[in-house]
Amino acid sequence: MASSTVKFPKASVDLTRIDGNAFAILGAVRRSLRKAGATKEQQDEFLREATSGDYDNLLQTVMRWVETA
Repeated sequence: MASSTVKFPKASVDLTRIDGNAFAILGAVRRSLRKAGATKEQQDEFLREATSGDYDNLLQTVMRWVETA
């Protein structure tokens, strides 16, 4: 999903290459955010938002925060 409306357009995650496990997705996104220069507070905000609901919420949050494929 290429979009310039994501919070960290320099961060990207290829969801097709990641195990569908929620923890694997969270780890990949946090690594990408860190590499893109996100602060610890921003990474923690992502984590809180991503884990505040179900699996669908996790995926929607990922797509709001980083570029996805």
